[in-house]
Amino acid sequence: MIRILLVEPMNLLRGALAATLSLEEDFVVTAELGGLSEAVDMARSVPPDVAVVNVELLAGDGLRLFNRLGVEQPGCAMLVVAGPDAPGRLNRALDGHVRGVIGTRAAPCELVRAIRRLARGERVIDAGLAVAMVAAPRSPLSERELDVLSVAASGVPSVEIAAKLHLTSGTVRNYISVILRKTGARNRLEAVRVAEAAGWF
Repeated sequence: MIRILLVEPMNLLRGALAATLSLEEDFVVTAELGGLSEAVDMARSVPPDVAVVNVELLAGDGLRLFNRLGVEQPGCAMLVVAGPDAPGRLNRALDGHVRGVIGTRAAPCELVRAIRRLARGERVIDAGLAVAMVAAPRSPLSERELDVLSVAASGVPSVEIAAKLHLTSGTVRNYISVILRKTGARNRLEAVRVAEAAGWF
């Protein structure tokens, strides 16, 4: 049996996917979850063979949790489900533990086939999404710069960013200056919008 961990924030879609996958005799959906924080704990209890995760969950802390799931469950193949408008986020995910990417426009039989291929140790990359990922601009920001910008997105002042990331206020100001230069933004808010639109965090 192929054990599947399903992580999808939309209740209706999650239920439909779970029902579709459960029709396959060799599939068992071990958990249907709305977020990655639950997924890390659930996978410890029942290790999955394949995790099916919506790309929208791979923003901010979601990407860290996703990578943590991949590290803690090396035998689990990670399959990301994404629309054509998320190439930046997909590129970041592929830098981690993703073994498969499938489009939201794929037919149910294609998802089933992708899961079986991943369970056999193969890689699965949707051709249409692959083209979009190649064409998407890569993030010019380092991981630390993305951390700073991610915290800055909540609108807190530099001193709070410094405290949360264990940096000095001067270091945070330097990071912000570099971020503005690299993104071509006039201020932090604009830099956040640029990064979010590109799917960099």
